[in-house]
Amino acid sequence: MLKQRRRSIKTMDNLSLIIEALLFSSSRPLSEKEILSAFDLRSPPTSSEIKEALKSIEEKYSKNSIELVKVASGYRLRIRQEYSSWVAKLWEAKPQKYSRALLETLALIAYKQPITRGEIEEVRGVSVSSQIIRTLLDRSWIKVVGHRDVPGRPALFSTTKDFLDDLNLSKLSDLPELPEIQNIPEEAQISLLNEPSPSNSE
Repeated sequence: MLKQRRRSIKTMDNLSLIIEALLFSSSRPLSEKEILSAFDLRSPPTSSEIKEALKSIEEKYSKNSIELVKVASGYRLRIRQEYSSWVAKLWEAKPQKYSRALLETLALIAYKQPITRGEIEEVRGVSVSSQIIRTLLDRSWIKVVGHRDVPGRPALFSTTKDFLDDLNLSKLSDLPELPEIQNIPEEAQISLLNEPSPSNSE
């Protein structure tokens, strides 16, 4: 019975279709473990079968306006960047813009983590406002990972999986080379963070 069910999934390409439906219905990336949890535990697909199905989905959308991407938290279906300007016109909300000071702070945390607020201020040459740190924490782009063993024990900040997910990156090594901090324009914005998901309009 279990073999027949497994054979049915493979023969009818149901596995790829089921995973595709899961990805479309989710507002966040799904890990292989989360995908696996949707199946009957008595006859779940193997890890290699899930990977094969994901590869099939990736190929299916290779010439489409939607693409499958792997990010830090798992897999997601998203609109290709070259079509995002059209999709953005559907939403009334203006894309969030970020100040140069916030982007410089985020860049230093991303490339120099773990790093303290004082060390950020030393590099930038100016103080970092509490509001900037609060905004980055509220957006779940950074987190406190410990404290520097010096007087005052200042907090150490690092980026999060959400930060990588929002930039459609799977790991920190996927970040481009460290940019010149001085070249970040005033009121620049991280456009990828404002792209709507093809399956969710929140």
